[in-house]
Amino acid sequence: MNKISVGYFADGLWSHEAFILLINDISIDIKFIVPRIDTKDSTLKSFASKYNIDYLHGEKINSGEFLEKAKRYDCDLFVSMSFNQIFKNEIINLPRYKTINCHAGKLPFYRGRNILNWVLINDEKEFGITVHFIDEGIDTGDIILQRIYPITDKDDYSTLLNLAYKECAIILYDSVKLVQMGEVNKKKQKEIHEVGFYCGVRRIGDEIINWNQTSRQIFNFVRALCEPGPLARTFCKGKEIKINKINLIEKAPIYKSTIGQVVGKSKSGFIVKTIDTTIEVVEYEYDGRILVGDRLNNKN
Repeated sequence: MNKISVGYFADGLWSHEAFILLINDISIDIKFIVPRIDTKDSTLKSFASKYNIDYLHGEKINSGEFLEKAKRYDCDLFVSMSFNQIFKNEIINLPRYKTINCHAGKLPFYRGRNILNWVLINDEKEFGITVHFIDEGIDTGDIILQRIYPITDKDDYSTLLNLAYKECAIILYDSVKLVQMGEVNKKKQKEIHEVGFYCGVRRIGDEIINWNQTSRQIFNFVRALCEPGPLARTFCKGKEIKINKINLIEKAPIYKSTIGQVVGKSKSGFIVKTIDTTIEVVEYEYDGRILVGDRLNNKN
């Protein structure tokens, strides 16, 4: 098998396991690593030092200066994993086999940002991870590989994130091998759906709970923002409550009452009225106290 040379545009935890798979394959030669401009990832830098790989600071990867630098490496393939600059045509087409990206979304659906949060908010029963060729659109290029993973009510942002860290690495590595062996069967996204859709980045303020929703919708919202996310927020007596977990109450009746009102206590927390039924808040932080299950602790 012929060797394949790679330029790795990557950052953060998403990129570490993929790097390990790539570097441990003697038929893959990582020529350089380019982190995000604002990187806080010391791991990739240490990998570069350990394996004698050039570590480049590409503030503008589409600039003439960076393109000239990249050309000198004569890479077969550029690989993007959790990189945050937009690739334009000249750099996309610089390597022999073009440029690929790994996206934790079921393309052509869930293009864009914060996908693992959005799939939970939307009560999806599965999510996808897709490796695709990069074009000048955002997450619109031809698909190389796509794998689907189930979502159950036991899942939350944390469980999906941990799974995605592992599975993104595997599917990216498998895609590089398909490119290397000339066995890619590209699939155009329009063959799956003519339009697809995008999700926007979540911003400060998006974590506030709207109690004027069903218990199911609020359950999905809270688990979508749980640790290590920003946590869902609400207010009581003018003080903010950060909520990490709520439970749906089995067989809770539908009735009308004041929405968002605390209507009872439980062994593990308290009960809140939603637009249809009630939910149990069981992990939260309020007024310097943290409650996890039935354990109440003072915040240090």
